[in-house]
Amino acid sequence: MSADIVPLPRRQPEEPASLDPILSLTAPGMNAVNAVILDRMQSEIPLIPALAGHLIAGGGKRLRPMLTLAGAELVGYQGTRHHKLAAAVEFIHTATLLHDDVVDGSEMRRGKAAANIIFGNPATVLVGDFLFSRSFELMTEDGSLKVLKILSSASAIIAEGEVDQLTAQRKIETSEERYLNIISAKTAALFAAASRIAAVVAECNEEKEEALDAYGRNLGVAFQLVDDALDYDSNAAEMGKDQGDDFREGKMTLPVILAYARGDEDERAFWKAAIGGHRTSDEDLAHAIELIRRHGTVDATRERARMFAQRAIDAIAIFPDGKARQAMAEAARFAVARGY
Repeated sequence: MSADIVPLPRRQPEEPASLDPILSLTAPGMNAVNAVILDRMQSEIPLIPALAGHLIAGGGKRLRPMLTLAGAELVGYQGTRHHKLAAAVEFIHTATLLHDDVVDGSEMRRGKAAANIIFGNPATVLVGDFLFSRSFELMTEDGSLKVLKILSSASAIIAEGEVDQLTAQRKIETSEERYLNIISAKTAALFAAASRIAAVVAECNEEKEEALDAYGRNLGVAFQLVDDALDYDSNAAEMGKDQGDDFREGKMTLPVILAYARGDEDERAFWKAAIGGHRTSDEDLAHAIELIRRHGTVDATRERARMFAQRAIDAIAIFPDGKARQAMAEAARFAVARGY
C-alpha cells in the first residue's frame, strides 16, 4: 500500500519592504510633531505659511522626524522633548528643499509644481531662511547645548555638501569617492543627527548615541543612492519629479560615474558632452538610460545601497529586539526597495 503523497507547502514570496511598521510606531508622536510644524510655520506675513504649507503638505515621507521618534522608542524615552526637535529636523529638511529647488531650477517637487515655480525664487529662498530660523528657535527652546551642536553642525554640513555638489556639477572626472562624500554631507548628515538626538534627550551613553548616528548615516546614504538610481529608472512613474533632472543638470551621480567608467570610447565621448551640457535632449536622455541599462549601473547603485542599508541595520543590533528595532530595520530595507 503506497503512502499518501503530501504536497510540499508552497513557498511564500518575500513580503515587499514597507514603511508601515515605522509609520505605525511613530503615528502618535507624529501627530504631536505635525501640530508643532503647523503652529511654527505661521506668520503675520501670509506668503510665508502659504509657501511653506505648499511643500510641507505636499505628501513627503517625513522620514527624518520619524527617525527621531523611532529612535526615542528604541531607547525607551518617555518624555516629549523629541516632538519639538523632530519638528526642527523637518524644518531644516524643508528649508534645504526650498533652497535646492531654486539652485537646481526644479519644476516639480513631490509630484506637483515646485514652490519656486509658483511663488518665484526670491520668496522661496526667504521662506527657506524663515524655516531655518524656526528650527533654531525650537532647538534653543529645548535647552540642550548638545542637541543644538548636533543639529547646527548637521545644518552646516548639509550646506557644505550642497556647495560641493554644485562645484562638482558638469565635471565628468568626479570620482565615486567624492560623490559618496557629497551625499554623506547633503543627505546622510541630517539622517544621522535626527537619529542621534533621540539618544541625547534620553541621556543614553556614548555607545548608544554612536549606534543611532551610524544607523541614520548609513540609511541616509542608502536613501540617496536609490534616489539617484531612480532618476534613470524609466519604470519609476511615481518619483514625484521629472525623470532625467539629474542628467539635464549635469550631476555626476553613481549610475553615471559607473556607466562612464565601464563605457567604450564612443560612450565616454557621449557622457562628456552630456554632462558638459551639450547633449540634453529627450533623445539624449533615452540614450543615457540605454547605456546605463547596458552596463547595469542602476542595479549596481542599488546593490551599494543595500550594503549601506545593512550597515544601518547592523548598527542598531546593540539594542534589544522589539517593535522599534524591527520597524527601523524595515525602514532601511524599504529605502533600498522603493520605487519612488
